Amino acid sequence: EADVAWFDGHLAVDFLNTNPDGTLIDRRAFLAQIGRGSAVKNIREHDVVIRILGDFAIIHARTSYQKPDGTTGAGRYTDDWQF
Repeated sequence: EADVAWFDGHLAVDFLNTNPDGTLIDRRAFLAQIGRGSAVKNIREHDVVIRILGDFAIIHARTSYQKPDGTTGAGRYTDDWQF
């Protein structure tokens, strides 16, 4: 289960998240979404590439997961973090 308090304390005020279905949500909606928990199971990261640029990191990866109907889903993501 996601640690909503951790994300609340660490995400930028203007944080945006792109969901696997392509929808874009703001910080408030993201915190509510992770607080409800995920309907998908067995989320796995693959081909993770981390680029560190001073006090900034860019993370690229591929994901696979099981959807609620039992079928397999997949996606890609890019995260960026400032230390």
